[in-house]
Amino acid sequence: MKTSSKAMLNVVVSLGLLISVCLVAGCDSLPWTQETTPQRPTMIARYTETPVIIDGALNDAAWTNAVAYPLALSADRLDAGQTVIEPGEVRLAWDDNFFYVAIYFQDSDIIAQNNQDQAHHYKSGDVAELFLKPVNSTWYWEMYATPNGRKTAFFFPGRGHLGLPGVEDYSCGLQTAAQCQGTLNDWNDRDQSWIAEFAMPIQDLTALGDTFAPEGDPWRILVARYNYSRYLSNPELSMAPSLSVTSYHRNEDYAQLQLLRP
Repeated sequence: MKTSSKAMLNVVVSLGLLISVCLVAGCDSLPWTQETTPQRPTMIARYTETPVIIDGALNDAAWTNAVAYPLALSADRLDAGQTVIEPGEVRLAWDDNFFYVAIYFQDSDIIAQNNQDQAHHYKSGDVAELFLKPVNSTWYWEMYATPNGRKTAFFFPGRGHLGLPGVEDYSCGLQTAAQCQGTLNDWNDRDQSWIAEFAMPIQDLTALGDTFAPEGDPWRILVARYNYSRYLSNPELSMAPSLSVTSYHRNEDYAQLQLLRP
């Protein structure tokens, strides 16, 4: 009985020492416990009583009241000491009919070499990309807005469909518009920025049974950018929120979308 009590005391002391070491060393968890997932960032979209006019002007009341989310590089690049060279920001809003996104990107050399809708615009110039995914479903949307006012909407039944041509056949009511502060496709000068707006019909997002409302199904969001410029040593890929690595289809890293009513 004495031996058993002594052994128990040793276990308690060892456990206390282990916990103390972990606290000092900044351990996330004890060795035998499952590691917890880091807190997912949240991006807020506020309800607007007045529909946004999709003209690329960003003078709607919805954008005045919206939170501005800055673009960042992925976490692995931030850890390596890299920073965004040409910054940008994102704003979100919604009403009963549309989900809205506004982007403002500083850009020294605005490029858009494809003048067709429903194209892979990241292969031909600057582009803003919007990803939306219902948490409880496998499918998700990938949408583009370009400086020359072109748009694309791809629908993926699941990430395992990446690369299949069928995703390009998707059709929806997506609206986009853009304005450039500079000259498009002229590398001889230095440009300032470009802005764009998205309006995605909620009826398209809920066509498969998901709900889109503050009390409805949870959604995840990513807004990303391809930035080409003669003044950059390489094309710059930035995003909101910051992903763990630069892989825009990594939807487990997307932010939680929070829809707010007044």
